[in-house]
Amino acid sequence: MTTLTTITSTVTAAFLGSFVEVVEAFTIILAVGVTQGWRPAFIGTSLALALLALLVLALGPLLALIPIELMQFVIGTLLVLFGLRWLRKAILRASGFIALHDEEKAFATETDSLRRQSAERRANFLAGAAAFKAVLLEGIEVVFIVIAIGAGHGMIGYASLGAAAACLLVLIIGIFVHKPLSAVPENSLKFVVGLLLSAFGIFWVGEGVGADWPGADLSLLAILAVLGAFSFVAVRMLRQYLDTHVEVAA
Repeated sequence: MTTLTTITSTVTAAFLGSFVEVVEAFTIILAVGVTQGWRPAFIGTSLALALLALLVLALGPLLALIPIELMQFVIGTLLVLFGLRWLRKAILRASGFIALHDEEKAFATETDSLRRQSAERRANFLAGAAAFKAVLLEGIEVVFIVIAIGAGHGMIGYASLGAAAACLLVLIIGIFVHKPLSAVPENSLKFVVGLLLSAFGIFWVGEGVGADWPGADLSLLAILAVLGAFSFVAVRMLRQYLDTHVEVAA
């Protein structure tokens, strides 16, 4: 059953997950354009987008052949694994165990690498390849997010709408700002996306094995709340552990 809760959560999860990936790809494209010129940046990006379009066209018809229960279980399992990976990193970053992701630093690193290669004959090729790789890798993750979030309830269209809105927003911001989107709270977004993907995964694994969730789709909110509370406690405990060991070492 399609409800407003399901539609809203699907669009939101696809938007946030795609936004994070598109920001990372945009950082590399901008670095290529600034250091080597926009022609190799656009060529690499266009080729990657064309390959992604072929991938989507190939996967689309195959989804209709898979029984919905099996699809929910398989995709739910993948979502749990994928979401918990994001959530684990977000908890470690929020607690201070690992450094926060810095798009400005990533931009500087990529720009420095491209400038060192600019004297080579293959400079344009290497720059285009960097843009191609960034768009392809991040784009595959976007495709996976859209399929994983939308296929469970037959809402690929809504998930695609969320992903398209994320791409459009990053493009508009990039055109006007014309610099790495370092002001975007990417680590906070990854925390939220990790929670959403994990919640969707748990929900769909349950549906795939025939579980009758209380409140139907509204149980997504309860799962999300439990995961959020667990993550909050985990961050607090890890911070306390880190603070205690820093004091002991001092």
